[in-house]
Amino acid sequence: MGDQAEIGIFGGTGIYDSGLLQDTKEVTIDTPYGKPSDTITLGTFKDRKIAFMPRHGKKHIIPPHMINFKANIFAFKELGVKRIIAPSAVGSLKEEIAPGHFALPSQFLDFTKSRDGSFSENGRVIHISVAEPFCPELKDVILNAAKNQNISIHRDCTYVCIEGPRFSTKAESKFFRSTGADIIGMTLVPECQLAREAQICYASISTVTDYDVWSDKPVTAKEVLETLSKNVTTTKKLLTFLIDEIPKTRGCSCEKALSEAEF
Repeated sequence: MGDQAEIGIFGGTGIYDSGLLQDTKEVTIDTPYGKPSDTITLGTFKDRKIAFMPRHGKKHIIPPHMINFKANIFAFKELGVKRIIAPSAVGSLKEEIAPGHFALPSQFLDFTKSRDGSFSENGRVIHISVAEPFCPELKDVILNAAKNQNISIHRDCTYVCIEGPRFSTKAESKFFRSTGADIIGMTLVPECQLAREAQICYASISTVTDYDVWSDKPVTAKEVLETLSKNVTTTKKLLTFLIDEIPKTRGCSCEKALSEAEF
């Protein structure tokens, strides 16, 4: 079978190496969709086989709108990955969701513009269901891990995904806030829906870096990184605990996502 992994982790902004794995090796995977964001680090953690890929590349050189999401998901699928944990940095659309907090998305609003969001191609049409976009089993594991580690996390959040790489105008930010959404970022879509098409369980862990500009507190990339660097340790702590808590067998329906999605 060659190189294999059970759990995939996409490192978001600030997390360019997992810092968790033993017996590591770097692998390069070419896909029909081009090159993934970077080489993939394979290793073990408490006897679980893990694949780690930095979403923006190890040196953070790929902007959100240029990430090859299809190649990234395909590469994990090739390695046998059944579950993906996806940390990411987000802005807050609500006063109570403060910088430094964590959020667990359960829904998304897609305001991206130019991304290839499906493995559909000539001769194959996939109408995937994303009524519930994230794996319920993985979400429960994350919530339990956060509780056990005394990490405050906002649950059932709606994530607005924008094209980037620019931040929102005030008008856009106030509009997004008016929808009732909770957090805003640039990478969740199409990553989560491609994972669903690949029948891989997927859940995101969002770390809040700033209030979006609706709050009249304009943010800079430098400020985002300062907040993020403080949260990286907590994110890795959460990953350390939850990997061990992921059931060995899947009890969700993610692995059957294509059964009613194709003509």
